[in-house]
Amino acid sequence: MNFGEIAAVAGKGGLFKVLKPSKAGVILESLDGKKTKLVVGADARVSILSEISIYTHTQEGSTPLIDVMRKIHEEFDGDTGLTKNSDAEELKSFLKHILPDYDEDRVYVSDIKKLITWYNLLAEIDPDSFMKDEEAPEASEEKEAE
Repeated sequence: MNFGEIAAVAGKGGLFKVLKPSKAGVILESLDGKKTKLVVGADARVSILSEISIYTHTQEGSTPLIDVMRKIHEEFDGDTGLTKNSDAEELKSFLKHILPDYDEDRVYVSDIKKLITWYNLLAEIDPDSFMKDEEAPEASEEKEAE
């Protein structure tokens, strides 16, 4: 499973796998053990994980979520020891350790809680999702050939 297939829905807890588009919106399946399916309409705020970034003070202005999660996985290998109920200062220091240049004014504790919750869920159900995409070099080679 790659980050382009995983979505978060505003107002719904957890993460969802994108199954397919429908006439009414998109069909999603929860990544928890229940595998609940739901259809979200065009008015729902659905965010694909590959499109989410964390604000930083770098020249780019943000770092992709996948890069942050990969760094967490390299360092902690699936066990951060944190939950969404962890102390706010502990969460901030964790993110400061992982992403030293994150923007403290624009990244809220609630955002860090989501990051931890999503990372813990993905580390539990599909730890391979943090591996580097092997398809990326092939795609760039194809573009160079054109």
